[in-house]
Amino acid sequence: MLEKLEKCRICPHNCEVNRLKGEIGRCRCGDKVKVSLASLHFFEEPCISGKNGSGTVFFTNCNMNCKYCQNYKISQEGKGNEITVEELAKIFIDHQKKGAHNINLVTPTSHVYHIIEAIDIAKKKGLTIPIIYNTNGYENEETIDLLKGYVDVYLPDLKYYNNEISKKFSNVDNYFEIATKVIKKMREQVGKNVFDENGIIKKGIIIRHLILPNHILNSKYILKWIKDNMPQDIYVSIMAQYFPEYKAKDDKLIGRKLTKKEYKQIENYLYLLNLQNGYIQELGEHEEEYVPKF
Repeated sequence: MLEKLEKCRICPHNCEVNRLKGEIGRCRCGDKVKVSLASLHFFEEPCISGKNGSGTVFFTNCNMNCKYCQNYKISQEGKGNEITVEELAKIFIDHQKKGAHNINLVTPTSHVYHIIEAIDIAKKKGLTIPIIYNTNGYENEETIDLLKGYVDVYLPDLKYYNNEISKKFSNVDNYFEIATKVIKKMREQVGKNVFDENGIIKKGIIIRHLILPNHILNSKYILKWIKDNMPQDIYVSIMAQYFPEYKAKDDKLIGRKLTKKEYKQIENYLYLLNLQNGYIQELGEHEEEYVPKF
């Protein structure tokens, strides 16, 4: 599987660099898997964290450059440690031993080939809990095809409705077109959501959307697309946890938290669309406290 790194086309940037020989593409990843944090996480959606926590693995680097990234120290500054595929498999097994409800792969895109090999190893050693693919949504359809049979639950973002916003805030082109195609493919691959007797998700997809200040129309367009283009039983997760971090602190449009008025607009629109399944995060005051310490 890792031989694919000789001409890397793992994400929509299609850099075609030879990562096995030290060439670095847009995501700044090399031939090794790099992890910044592996821990039980209790602040995901209730059906993911449950009582025991979600077994998160935060991968270093990212194929997007979001100005407001709360995890910028790992996604943009590359903080983390290189490990082997065997060590990654051991992390999965250790999470299971600690009682984690699932393995939660955070920003996994650039490490997919390593992840697939690690899952194969871990399953031979007894890994049985669901695998969650927690992604920004900027994926190649071919990469999602490779994950069939490996990923049980997809947790994709759907961030932006138009190219102007995606270019401005994340420095990527054609985000909406690409993300919506792969989200449809994810749903086709895993089917409708399945939960256990305790309400913990075992299979399916939850579409996440983060509300940005001064961009309420963007959120409304995203929700309307979901309503019009996805099955009626689709699950959504509307996040209100935004706070200005990284380069967003100096941005006139997104250099503040959401207002109660903005939050209420999206809440009302969500109910107007009658999207029946999912979550809407309460508007808080201390969102910074929930960011993991990398």
